[in-house]
Order: sequence, then structure tokens, then C-alpha cells
Amino acid sequence: MSHEKSARDPQRLRSARWFAPDDLRSFGHRSRMKQMGYDDHDIRDKPIVAILNTWSDLNTCHSHFPQRVEEVKRGVLQAGGLPVEIPVMSLGEMLMKPTTMLYRNLLAMEAEEVMRCHPVDAAVLMGGCDKTVPALLMGAISADIPAIFLPAGPMLKGRWRNVTLGSGSDVWKYWAERCAGNLCDDAFFEIEDGIARSAGTCMTMGTASTMACVAETMGMTLPGAASIPAPMAAHSRMAVATGRRAVELAWEELRPSRIVTPQSIENAIVADLAIGGSTNAIVHLIAIAGRIGWELKLEQFDRLSRQVPVLADIRPGGRFLMEDFHDAGGVPALLARLEDLLHTECMTVSGRSLGEQIRGSECLNDEVIRSRDNPVSRTGGTSVLFGNLAPEGCVLKTVAADPRLLRHRGPAVVFDSYAELKARIDDPHLEVNADSVLVLRSAGPLGAPGMPEWGMLPIPKKLLQQGVRDMVRISDARMSGTSYGTCVLHVSPESAAGGPLALVQTGDEIELDADLRRIHLHVTEEELARRRAAWKPPQPRWTRGYNWLYARHVTQAHQGCDFDFLHGRSPGVEPDIF
Repeated sequence: MSHEKSARDPQRLRSARWFAPDDLRSFGHRSRMKQMGYDDHDIRDKPIVAILNTWSDLNTCHSHFPQRVEEVKRGVLQAGGLPVEIPVMSLGEMLMKPTTMLYRNLLAMEAEEVMRCHPVDAAVLMGGCDKTVPALLMGAISADIPAIFLPAGPMLKGRWRNVTLGSGSDVWKYWAERCAGNLCDDAFFEIEDGIARSAGTCMTMGTASTMACVAETMGMTLPGAASIPAPMAAHSRMAVATGRRAVELAWEELRPSRIVTPQSIENAIVADLAIGGSTNAIVHLIAIAGRIGWELKLEQFDRLSRQVPVLADIRPGGRFLMEDFHDAGGVPALLARLEDLLHTECMTVSGRSLGEQIRGSECLNDEVIRSRDNPVSRTGGTSVLFGNLAPEGCVLKTVAADPRLLRHRGPAVVFDSYAELKARIDDPHLEVNADSVLVLRSAGPLGAPGMPEWGMLPIPKKLLQQGVRDMVRISDARMSGTSYGTCVLHVSPESAAGGPLALVQTGDEIELDADLRRIHLHVTEEELARRRAAWKPPQPRWTRGYNWLYARHVTQAHQGCDFDFLHGRSPGVEPDIF
């Protein structure tokens, strides 16, 4: 028997444990598959490929997935595999409250368990909307069954009259103008109709597109998959190609443990910084690293941020949109310009190293993907800050901030909750000016719960009317990757866990110095000690169910907000089949 034939021996497939033995249990497995119309050739001679589909009628980014899943199946069939669709929890960023981040870990657990408990030899992971990407990757890494990711793809450019719109980013921009009295209601509703005009994820460099680029750089997608707009025929072809490749992954037994390594995660950080990516990627990459047992520190992001230039001129930190990024060459073209900063030996799901995969990739538009000697910014788009207000760190997307505010000192205006923020922010009697520092607490993993995207605190209406468009804002929340402004995020430990943010009072002076990577509360240690002695932790909100589990086991932002009991590599124990 040739090596090729022995490598493709169906008896070696994982699914053979369910279907191959001549015993009563396997009789039951085979007979019930035959009940659904499958025969021995389907279940005993070929790899079974699970398609984990995060589609739902309420996931706005995934409305094209019913067609895409059929195209993935076509690819699996073309390559001689058996496709089986397994619906998993759908995390639709726009409509789930308080935040999909609350449920990222639940989807990660579900993905891991459905892969492990079923007779599957490989998996196609279908996601795109923000938290579906890290959740599916985390689950696949822990299950360590061959897997490949298919990004949902960004939507087409938005359009209003003769203006190109970017999802999220232009929402905040035009809402501010409406609040300032510079935009009429009719125009604002026209923008509402035109800002999201196709299937797909945000076409700015928000969290969805950032994480798709991260997944591609990490080696978990086919080359070029991250940036193809969702409605394009090329996206359908990528779905088919992904299905075909999944079958080969099963025969090759190319598992995530060979692909997702500290080196490939470092590559992903380089890409994240070079695209001016979402700050949310930091939390997700730390969680992904935790699944392989690597304690990724915030300091690693900052070290690389000082070395990696921002090359992708994409909103909200730049001028263009994901459709332009794709036309310019996408992730392969970007990485080719950063090759000396990458671990090019890292394996990818294509079966080639990252270096082989990007070799010869050409940038087709130097305005969209800048050259190294003409970057958007000479250092990475995100900075990590430390200080007495954030002993475990916090983050600032410097590329999307007003440069004049990157060194700033001003008096705090404190809001104890998001509900209080909404109730008070536009009060004309609120004592606030352009130099004030807006502070929101009770917005972290425990306090909110789930660490929602509340970190782009709205600017008070009376200041908008005065022409103010950015202020220093600080919270233990996240913010949408489509957002912009001088927003200090992920303050850790969070206020609900007793972090120093819980001790800030209105009027306290807070100093931000992005160059020195410093965030400092100008209050004496003696006064902070007095306040700490008087502080009382919030009462537990949950007594049952998933929220109870979440509150007991979620880690802080600097640890990735994963569950503490899921840190480290899974022992990979296969289920007993009796």
C-alpha cells in the first residue's frame, strides 16, 4: 500500500471510533445515520466535516450564511468528505444585550464540546460578528480537532447622497453633529438607511474585521479570506475552497495545536497593530493565548507597538474602508510589507508556512496599505498605560485619538453606572468643560456585567454645541472597534473588583501621558487608603444559571476575560464510546 493510501486509510479517522467497530454500539450509530439517508460510503469511507454555523435571524452580520453554508458543503463534497451542519450559539453584536462579550465564553465552551462529543474529523468555523471569531477559535483550540475559519466578510461601503459612509464610525460622527444642531432629522434618517446596505460585518476596521485579519495572520484561514466583502462572488468561492480544505485537514490531521503557537499569536499582534485594529483584539488575543497555556502580558503588546508601524489607512484611524483594503491586496499584501517583523516559519491551515503564503504578495494601492517609509503612524495604533489608576494596565487607541489630548491633565467628572451617565450627561447644569476627564465605572466584566462597549462616553451636548468633538474619557469598559476618540479603556482591576477606579471622586485631577504610557490619579496615598476603607463591594447580582457561573469565574481584562477553569491546554480526552 502506498504512503498516500495509508495516510488516507478511513480506519485512521477519528469518526471511525463511532462507525467502524463490529459491535452493538456502532450498529446503533450506523443504523441511525442510515435513518437519515446516509449509507456506509458516507460514514465509513470519508472524513466527516462539522460546519459550526453561528447564523440566526437576529445576527445582522450573518444574514448571508444560509447560502454560504451550502457552498461550504459543496466544497466538502467536492473533496470527498461528508458535511454535517451543527448550529451553535449566534452572537449578534447589534441586538444582544447587555453585550455579546458576556456570552463569548459560552459559545467557546459550546464550540469545544460539540466538536469533541460528535463523530467529526474536522470542522469549518463560520463566524464574523465580533465575538464569534474569538469564541470559535478558543473552542477549536481547546478541542484540538482539525479546524479552519471562514470569516463572514465585511459589508459593502455605506452611502449617503455623495458621501461614503463607514459603519459605526460615521454613526458617532453624525450623531454628534445632530446633537450639536448641525444635521436635520431627515438627513440623519437617510444616513440610517444607507450606512449598512449589504450582508456582512462592519466595513470599518472594527472588531470584526480586526479579528478576521488576526485569524488569517494566525494561520487559521485560507490566504485572503479576511477582507473579501460578504456579497462578492469571491466570498462564495472562498466558502467552497474552505470546505475543500477542511477535508484535507482531516486526512493530514493538521490540528490547531500545530498552528496556534506563541509565535503565530505574536504575528497576529503585529498585524493588529499594523492595521490600527480594535482595542478589543487585545482582550481576545490574551484569551486565545490562555487556551494554549501561554500567559500573554499587556507589556508584550506595548513592546511590539513601539516597533510596528500602522500601514493600513482604514477608518476609524484612517480614511478608507475594508473594501478598499481588499482591493489593495488585503492581509497578504500587508504582511509582505512587515515580513521582517514576523515569524514566517509558522504553519497555516493552507499547509504552507506563513512566509510561503505571503511570498510575492503585491500591494495594489499604496494609499490604502502604506509603505514602511510612509506609514499612517510610525508606531502601533494602540498603547498600553499603567499607573496608580490602572495597576494592571489599560489601553488607548492612539491612532484614533486627538493628538493634543495624548498629554492631558484635568478634573474628573464621575459616573457610577451607565444608567447614571445617560441620565446626567446632557444635563445643562452638569459641571463639565472641555478639559474635564469623563470617568465611567461599574462597566467591567463583573460590574456591567460582561464589559460592554460603553467606553466611548458621549460628549455632553452643551460641549458639542460649543464645537468640542473629543475629550479624555476613562472606564473599565470596552469600546466598539469602529469608535474613535481619546478613550482610555479596560482599566484593570475594574471598579467592581475594588480597583482604584472605584475610588475616584468628581474633582480629582487625572493625568494622561501616552508617550510615557502613564495614567495617574493625583490623590495622596493616605486619602486613597481612607476611601478604600470606606468602599463596599457591590452585592452579587446573580444567584443562578450562566450569569452566576460567569460572575464566579470570569477573569479581569488584563487576563482576557476568559473563565479561570479554561486556562491552559485541554487534556484532549476523547469521549468514551460504549
